[in-house]
Amino acid sequence: MSLDTMDRSLLTVLQKQGRISNADLADKVNLSASACHRRVQRLEAEGYIAGYVALLDARKMGVSATIFVEITLSAQADAVLEAFEKAVARVPDVLECYLTAGTADYILKIVAENTEDFARIHRQYLTRLPGVAKMQSSFALRTVCNTTALPV
Repeated sequence: MSLDTMDRSLLTVLQKQGRISNADLADKVNLSASACHRRVQRLEAEGYIAGYVALLDARKMGVSATIFVEITLSAQADAVLEAFEKAVARVPDVLECYLTAGTADYILKIVAENTEDFARIHRQYLTRLPGVAKMQSSFALRTVCNTTALPV
């Protein structure tokens, strides 16, 4: 199924206001409430909407430090990649992990309370990841932009 203009409008609003009522959503996109509900259900069923979440404030949760870690593995064999990916998925402080093309094999986005907490994460988890040959960490100084909304 391809998305029409109305589907795109619905997705744009829902990405920014996931808890909006169906009636308010219908008003925002100029649809009847029943038509709006049917379209949203279809977008969910077809996988355009993968789920709904609450976005937490990292500072209030006590994890205001964001660290990006570049990981280079010792080998590129499937078994090495799979072992690394399985292990990194179990690290609770890793928010995102990407297999990349470039100087590093993976880039991790990690949150921590502060530098001491990151040292704990590094000792407890990162140094124990299988197949790691090299690691380089960079602390984010300030968030310039941050969104979960995809371009629609």
